[in-house]
Amino acid sequence: MNEITVFGQEKTLETVKLCKMNLSVHGITGDIKQGNTYYDDIHDSLNKFEFVMANPPFNVNGVNKEMIKTDKRYKYGIPSLNNANYLWIQIFLNSLNTKGRTGFVMANIATEAGQSELKIREKIIKSGYVDIIIAIGPNFFYNVTLSCTLWFFDKSKGDLRQDKTLFIDVRKIYHKIDRTHRIFLPKHIEFITNIVKLFRNEKPSFNNNSKDLTKKYFPNDKYRDNPGLCKVTTTEDIINQGFSLNPGRYVGFEKREIEEIDFYEELEKSFNNLKDLNKESRLIEKLIEDSLETFFNPKE
Repeated sequence: MNEITVFGQEKTLETVKLCKMNLSVHGITGDIKQGNTYYDDIHDSLNKFEFVMANPPFNVNGVNKEMIKTDKRYKYGIPSLNNANYLWIQIFLNSLNTKGRTGFVMANIATEAGQSELKIREKIIKSGYVDIIIAIGPNFFYNVTLSCTLWFFDKSKGDLRQDKTLFIDVRKIYHKIDRTHRIFLPKHIEFITNIVKLFRNEKPSFNNNSKDLTKKYFPNDKYRDNPGLCKVTTTEDIINQGFSLNPGRYVGFEKREIEEIDFYEELEKSFNNLKDLNKESRLIEKLIEDSLETFFNPKE
C-alpha cells in the first residue's frame, strides 16, 4: 500500500496546529496550512485529490461573491442567496481527480434548496457523480441538536452504478448517551458500511457484531431495497422528484405492527424535529429577507 499524504486547509490557526499534532501522533504525513478556503486554494486542489473528507460549517453567510466569481472551483455556479453550502459542495467535488471520491457532512436544507442552489444541484446530479446520500438523526453534534446528511460523490462509479444513487435513512439507528447526545456504536457503523458494500457488490463485514442487523435486512448477503431504510434510484427518478436529494423522499416508511411505544421518547423525538424545522424555517426567512433586500436595494 502506498503511503497516504494528507493535505488540509483551515481558517483558524489553533485548529491548524491541532490537526498537525493529530497527524504527527498517528504517524501520518501531512501538509496543513492556514487559509480561508472560500477564497484561497492553497494546495491548487482543482481535479487533484483521490479522496476528500470534510465537516464544513453549515449555512455560512457573508462570503464575498466578487472575490470568487472567477474561481474555477465553482464551475457549476455561484449561489445567489447568502449561504455557502453549495460553495462547499462544489469545492469538495471539484477537488477530485478522475478516480476521486468524497464524503462530507452537510446541512439537511441543502438536499432540497431552491433557486440558484437548485440549478447547481441539477448540474451535479446530471453529472452522475452523486453516489450515496445518508440521513442522520438529531443530537449527533455536541453543541447543537440539528440533524444532518452525509453526501458521497464518486467519479469512478463504473458502468453498473453510473446511473444509480443509494439513499439511506438511519435516523432511527443510534445509541442514546443522554437526552441531548447520541452516537453510533461500532455495530451501527459496520451495518451502514455493509449496506454500501452490498450496493457495490462487495462482501459484508462482521467484525463488530452487526451480523444480526445486516441479516435482518439482507438475509442473502445481497443488496435489496428496504422500505424506511434504503433505496437505489436512477437519475431519472431524482429528476422526477424535482432534483431532491432528501433520502426520506425515496426510502419511504417501514411497515410495522402496532406496538407499545415509549411516549416520552416519541414526544422527545417530535420536539427535536420541531426544533430542527423551526431553525431551518428561521434560516429560510433570513434568506428570503436578504434576497428581497438585494432586489429592492441593489448595491451599486
